[in-house]
Amino acid sequence: MLPFTPLHHLLLRALDGPVVMTSGNRSGEPQCTDNDEARQELAGIADFWLMHDREIVNRLDDSVVRCDGHGISVLRRARGFAPEPLALPAGFDGPVRALAVGGDLKAAFCLAGDGKALLSQHLGDLDELKNQDAWGQALGLYRSLFDTKPDLIVADRHPGYRSTRLAMELARETAARFVQVQHHHAHLASCLAQHGRAIDAPPVLGIILDGLGYGDDGTIWGGEFLLGGYRGFRRLASFEPVAMPGGDKASVEPWRNAYAHLRAAFGPDFLTKLPADRPFVRALAEKPLGVLDRMIERGVNAPLASSAGRLFDACAAVLGICFKRQSYEGQAGMEMEALASPFMDAAKAWPATSPKGPAISWKGLWEALLRDQASDVETGLIAARFHRTLIEIISRRAIGLTKENGVGTVALSGGAFQNWLLLKGVLAELTVAGLEGLAHASVPANDGGLALGQAAIGLALWH
Repeated sequence: MLPFTPLHHLLLRALDGPVVMTSGNRSGEPQCTDNDEARQELAGIADFWLMHDREIVNRLDDSVVRCDGHGISVLRRARGFAPEPLALPAGFDGPVRALAVGGDLKAAFCLAGDGKALLSQHLGDLDELKNQDAWGQALGLYRSLFDTKPDLIVADRHPGYRSTRLAMELARETAARFVQVQHHHAHLASCLAQHGRAIDAPPVLGIILDGLGYGDDGTIWGGEFLLGGYRGFRRLASFEPVAMPGGDKASVEPWRNAYAHLRAAFGPDFLTKLPADRPFVRALAEKPLGVLDRMIERGVNAPLASSAGRLFDACAAVLGICFKRQSYEGQAGMEMEALASPFMDAAKAWPATSPKGPAISWKGLWEALLRDQASDVETGLIAARFHRTLIEIISRRAIGLTKENGVGTVALSGGAFQNWLLLKGVLAELTVAGLEGLAHASVPANDGGLALGQAAIGLALWH
C-alpha cells in the first residue's frame, strides 16, 4: 500500500522490517475507536500499539479500487471517496429528501435530494450486532452533519434483512414514507444513476449477476435480465433456478452447490454415472447426500435460486477449489478468475448452447466441463473455458433480448461483474453487436452501491 500520511514514513523509519497494517478490528466487527477498547479487543492480534489522544469520531475503512481497461473501478467505497457527493441525473433535482439503507452485506446507506446523493462509506456486514450499532452511529453522524430529515425511507424487499427492519423502525420514528425496492432493480438503477441516465430516459436491458437477492416470485434471484428504468422493470429471462440445499450454508459451502447443480442437470443418480475415482466424486460421496436429496425434494431449507454466484461456487467445487468452505464471500469466484486469467487468450467457449426460453439452462456447460475434466485438460484452461462459455451465453441472450425489445443500451451490475474477465468479455461482445454497455466505475457493482439505486428509485416513484 502507498503511505497516505507522514506518520507511515516515520513508523517505517523506526522499524527494521515490513509491517502488516489493517483496520483495527476483529474479522467481521467494526474498527475499535477507543484506546482501551483496542487494547482489550486486539490483545493477541497486534504486536505493537500506536495510541493517540484524539478521539475517533467516524470510522472510515480503506477504499479498494481496480485499474482496468476502462479506468478506475471502485470495488469498496470509503476513504478518499465518501462522503463526496454524487451528482444525480436530470429530473432528480426536487426538494424531496430520501434515505436509502442498502442491504445487509457490504452495507452502505445513501442520503439523496436536491440533485445529489451522499453515499456512505463501507460499513461492513450487518449480521454482527456491533456492526448494526456502528451503522446507526454513522447514520446519526451523517444526518447531523448534513442536517437531513428524510421524507422517504427506502429499503430492500427481503423480509429478513436487518437493514430493512432498521429502516422500518426509523420510518415509524420520523413519520417518513416507507418504500421497499426489489434488490436487482436497485442494482440496475445504481448503474443508471452513476452514468447520468435521466429519470424519464427510455428503458434499458439490465444484466444483474450476483449471489442472491429476494425475488418478486418468492425465490432467490441472482442471474437476471431485466427491462426497465427507475420507475419499474420487467423480468425477461434468468438463469435456471437451482436449489440451495442448506439455505445460507450453501453460500459458504461450495460442495452443496456442486451437488445441486449436477443433480439438476443430470438427475438424482448422476454420481453413479461418473467415474468413482474423480476427486470431486469421492469428496461428494463422503457428504450426507441423502439428507440433501430429501431437502431438495421436499423444498425444506433448499430455496430455488437463479444465482450467478452459486453457479461459480458449483464449478469451483467440481474443479477442486474451495470444495468444503469459503473463508470469505466470493472466494471461490475470485480463485476461479485468477486460475482462468492466464488461459483466456487460448480458451474457446464450449459449444454449450442453452435452449431458448426465459430460463438459461447450464446442462450443456456441465456436459462439456465434465468431458474436459475426464480428458485431463488443465484445470486453469477448464476455468477459462467456463468463463468464455458464460460470456458467450450471456451476451447472445442479451443481444437477442435487445433486438426483441428495441433497446440499444445494456447495464451490467451485481457483484459477479466485479470479475474482470466476465465484465470485459461481455462488454466486448455488446460493442461488437453495436450496443452501448454501461458498467460501474465510481460506485461499486456489488451491494455497496445498492443504496444509490434504492434512493434513485424512491425519488423517481415519488414524482
